[in-house]
Amino acid sequence: MWALTVPLTGWTATDDTGATWADAAGACLLREEKLTQPYPGFGSADAARSFALRMQTALLGQSENGQKLQSVVTQPVDRAGRWTVLAAYVFTQQQVQYHATQIYLSDGGKLRTVTGSSASGEASACVNQMREFLRFLAD
Repeated sequence: MWALTVPLTGWTATDDTGATWADAAGACLLREEKLTQPYPGFGSADAARSFALRMQTALLGQSENGQKLQSVVTQPVDRAGRWTVLAAYVFTQQQVQYHATQIYLSDGGKLRTVTGSSASGEASACVNQMREFLRFLAD
């Protein structure tokens, strides 16, 4: 069992594992997933950029609950001298469009993702807080 630490005021865990967090109003959601596939991270921006481009192509081919992901953008990001990938995309669930930001992290050489999402057009302060957390702090 793992537990994501979310240092955002007013955010609380929504499950017993501490893998899903929401802001006080429920407008933004963060979810952590540990996967079994290898993911060592990258030693250079170029290696991360190359992977980011492959990831973008793969995400464009994926779907969320039968809906194709849209507006997929990926970029390399530096985490204390170790490079990884940040992705952003749009998906539709139960006829509501959501914006998601996802960071791919190496956890003991295995892939761990942290994904933040909010409904399209959501203007709560949590949206920028969540995106900044994912871009700069989640590890």
